[in-house]
Amino acid sequence: MIAEPDGPEDRLRRFATIWSRAVFPATSTSLTRPEFEERLLPLARRLSEALGARNLDAEEGKAVGAALVAAHCTDPDALSRTLECVDAYLVLYCGGDGPQEDLRIRSARLQHAMAAGFAQELRERTLAEQEAISVAALQAQGVVAQALHATEARFRAVFEGAAIGIGMADLEGNILQVNGALLRMFGISDQTMGGRNVREWTHPDDAPQTWTLYDELVRGEREHYHVEKAFYRPDGTVLWTNLTVSLLRDADGNPQYQLALMEDTTERRLLNLRLRYEATHDALTGLPNRTLFFERLEKALGAGDNQRFGLCYLDLDGFKTINDSLGHAAGDRLLVEVADRLQSCATAPGEMVARLGGDEFVALTTGPDTEREVDELAGRIMNALITPVSIDGRDLTVRGSIGIVEGPAGERGPAEVLRSADITMYRAKSAGGNRFELADPEADARAITRHGLTTALPAALDRNEFFIEYQPLVHLGDGSVRGAEALVRWLHPQHGVLGPDRFIPLAEHTGLIVPLGRWVLDQSVRQAKQWQERHGGNDATGPLRINVNLSPCQLSHPGLVQDTVDILERAGVSPDALCLEVTESALIGADDDLLKPLRRLAEMGVDIALDDFGTGYSNLANLRRLPVSILKLDRSFTQGMQQFPADPVDLKIVEGIVSLAHSLNLAVTVEGVETGAQAEQLRILGCDTAQGWYYARPGPPERLHELALMDATG
Repeated sequence: MIAEPDGPEDRLRRFATIWSRAVFPATSTSLTRPEFEERLLPLARRLSEALGARNLDAEEGKAVGAALVAAHCTDPDALSRTLECVDAYLVLYCGGDGPQEDLRIRSARLQHAMAAGFAQELRERTLAEQEAISVAALQAQGVVAQALHATEARFRAVFEGAAIGIGMADLEGNILQVNGALLRMFGISDQTMGGRNVREWTHPDDAPQTWTLYDELVRGEREHYHVEKAFYRPDGTVLWTNLTVSLLRDADGNPQYQLALMEDTTERRLLNLRLRYEATHDALTGLPNRTLFFERLEKALGAGDNQRFGLCYLDLDGFKTINDSLGHAAGDRLLVEVADRLQSCATAPGEMVARLGGDEFVALTTGPDTEREVDELAGRIMNALITPVSIDGRDLTVRGSIGIVEGPAGERGPAEVLRSADITMYRAKSAGGNRFELADPEADARAITRHGLTTALPAALDRNEFFIEYQPLVHLGDGSVRGAEALVRWLHPQHGVLGPDRFIPLAEHTGLIVPLGRWVLDQSVRQAKQWQERHGGNDATGPLRINVNLSPCQLSHPGLVQDTVDILERAGVSPDALCLEVTESALIGADDDLLKPLRRLAEMGVDIALDDFGTGYSNLANLRRLPVSILKLDRSFTQGMQQFPADPVDLKIVEGIVSLAHSLNLAVTVEGVETGAQAEQLRILGCDTAQGWYYARPGPPERLHELALMDATG
């Protein structure tokens, strides 16, 4: 099969060509250079296949090294040039698409094996030559002596000229010979190396199996082994190496020597350590980052019995204001100063501080008594933040909110612990900040439920999980049903029916209140149309009206007026059949831009009711400028009327409000009517309409039709 241009076979041939050109000048052979290249090609293929094999077989490298000797590559430069060529070009031309770092390591191991095989074959060849010389000694002593000298000279030249460190020792570990590369790696002289024993070179970071492998080798139970090993230099610095040790046997196969090949990997290891540090530490503050913190937290949570942990989750209060006003450079300097202070707070064993990102930090303590220690740690952190931080001549006050989670190891995972700490921290922030709070499982559960509801809200509207219940509005004078307030409900798949207090604040926070409110208005107006068609109305009371609540977000939405007009027109309902309820707190201090949509709706004939009146502490004089036609009195003013006799103070307050409202041509509706006595008292005081459980609880639209029908026939 002919290989495609620049295919694997072409690349292998190119590597063999480069190899032959490098080694041929140092080879004693009668072959031409192309013929020599053809002899190296099978060896190149063996190296390529060994490099790409699933499990690296060092014996292949040893076989190639021995084959070089058989090819008469015994000149002093032959092995050195071969190893340099393999190091530079084997991965480049034969490495394929594998990870480069892994291929480099495998190439280095092949080089070690080649050198070992070369040395062993050369020594065996020397021994063979020595034996041949001994047999022919009587015939040609002079020739034999010359050949022996030449063979030993070639071996020593290869030994000394190798780029990697090579050392030989006997089976007792006494060092016999080392080459110059090894001496340079250790920074010592040949005289200093003489007389030393291999077993002196222990290091605290030695892998547990290192010396077990060594013992097996000198006993003849294994032929070689490869480990990563550290050595101490005489100046106290550490030399890291890739170490390959091979066993050399005599002609009878008995263990005789050990041969060590060393590659200096100190710089590579330092680079890896640096990369590891950068990957696990925050670049700005130098603190451990999220990655390293999670490793430590996971380890702490997996500790044995009687071990506990304590975690402080810190978020700076008002940090965004500093960034916005002074710039990000000042914010970064503030974070560095805070990090230094936090680091000084966590110096005891088992304590650490990390930066999760932005202005969020965590402090961790571990041990058997973290219930006390974590409180003390949080106190030290709060005290460390008291002193202002000077930035560009300005003293900045630093405040922080801390959420604390403490408990026994082994019960929760890192993500659950951090989520609880985060929830608790926001609880501390909501309570005013500059404080710390302890985690509360019930509060966590509520927060998690809120989060789940928030994420489920958009899909719930698409899946038609919302429905509306209606509570009748009854005229206190004649008891007739005048309309109803629309109250939205959420039929949640897991939590059942949820009232508006559970999800309306979440909808307002996420902005979903606008489409949800539009849907409620559309459904309610359509229902009002059905009531009109079934029940009609009379000249005195008019058609049944529908009251729909508006949130502050809807008030500021530019499409409010047009949406309302479109919904009324599509349903065929006149504007006077609609009342929009707005809470008093939403209109306190409202400017003309906010009131303009309400005025336009009021001019169209839509009634505007001021809901929860009396809870917002508004100036009563402001009622003159608000486009409202109805005051909806908060139930807190009428609760005292449920008992007999009624609270005289409440009576006076309600009487005053009703009088003021009527003087301004405003109708008064009362919420929360639960007894007949309460309803009668409100009628006497002049209230116009009321709603509450005394009349009916919120229910399906059919119930309102039944009440209206009873009222019409009664």
